[in-house]
Amino acid sequence: MKTYDFIVIGGGIVGLATARQLQQQFPGFSLAVLEKEQYLSAHQTGHNSGIIHAGVYYSPGSLKAKFCKEGNQLTKEFCSEHNIPFKNTGKLLVATDELELERMHKLLERCTKNGIKTEILDKNQLQEIEPNVVGIGATFVPDTGVVDYVRISYKLADQIISAGGEIHTGCKVVAIKEEHHVEITTSRGNFFGNFLVSCAGLYSDRIVKMIGQKPDFKILPFRGEYFQLPVEKNNLVSHPIYPIPNPELPFLGIHLTPMSDGSLTVGPNATLATAREGYSRFKVNLTDLAEMLLYPGLYKLVLKYFKPTLCELKNSLYRPGYLKLVQKYCPNVTLSDLHPYPAGVRAQALCSDGTNLDDFLFIEGRRSLIVGNAPSPAATSAIPIANYICNKVAELK
Repeated sequence: MKTYDFIVIGGGIVGLATARQLQQQFPGFSLAVLEKEQYLSAHQTGHNSGIIHAGVYYSPGSLKAKFCKEGNQLTKEFCSEHNIPFKNTGKLLVATDELELERMHKLLERCTKNGIKTEILDKNQLQEIEPNVVGIGATFVPDTGVVDYVRISYKLADQIISAGGEIHTGCKVVAIKEEHHVEITTSRGNFFGNFLVSCAGLYSDRIVKMIGQKPDFKILPFRGEYFQLPVEKNNLVSHPIYPIPNPELPFLGIHLTPMSDGSLTVGPNATLATAREGYSRFKVNLTDLAEMLLYPGLYKLVLKYFKPTLCELKNSLYRPGYLKLVQKYCPNVTLSDLHPYPAGVRAQALCSDGTNLDDFLFIEGRRSLIVGNAPSPAATSAIPIANYICNKVAELK
């Protein structure tokens, strides 16, 4: 019976970065990564807008603010070292009315506290930089970039294997037992390890239950629907264009993103999915749905954001409503420009009182460390998250 020094659950960018960092911090230790899908980065890592965030939105002193600022630089350094293309595009947050302009200035105060470089643009300066974008003012964030996070993930996987680690795909975890070691029952047999790290994303709360703890949150899946603009409009904008977010809402709004492959996407919105892997609005998982409908936090969340919930649902079903949000700052996008593009699903950790968990959460077991909540900007922050986890593992082992 082989017993690994470390077992990592999750083959997304956070799990792979963690596995690679464990190898570097504990050289010579054996390691296995378990991924339930047949390929890596199948979920949140492979279904996002590819932004290397600078850290504009996050509360000063939070792990999100710390990890994002570090991750922005470390992600770019990793890409440069391994010849992974990325674009340091910068991004524009566009205010289209006086209320948004007021919110923008409050965001600037947060940027100052977080040490994020910004530049304020007036209407004319905005038009000069982005002729197809309208607004009464904007914030330019120069350190924002765009990259293919899947490509980073596969480079990490190559490094893990080259260093003697194992990656097992098609390996769904169904039970965990923690005693003198960790026994993990999977769809491909049992794995034994001295220490477990879980980076299971959409299933983090279920992993917490498997180690015998009762999570004080539940993961709710929110589908983010994207569209791709036609090739002839790939140069409509040269920067990612973001609206000024409503600080009372947990999502950032629909934005235009020049992708790393040269295409231009718009999205995402945020609608509750009826399956944890509900990339299509028609996909229903009865177990997932029952869990959500029996959770009191869901109803408290909906009541708290009743009007925005209805608006998101309406705009998901009614494409002109979705388009109107884009045309607010980029009127040259038309209904015929919105071509189908794969949706993403965001794992939103929600407390029973209807409160969204807004920061990273780590849960300790007897011989385990579980990433309970890894919200955006988890992809940007993957390397510093991995460093943080490995330092915690060193304390716990």
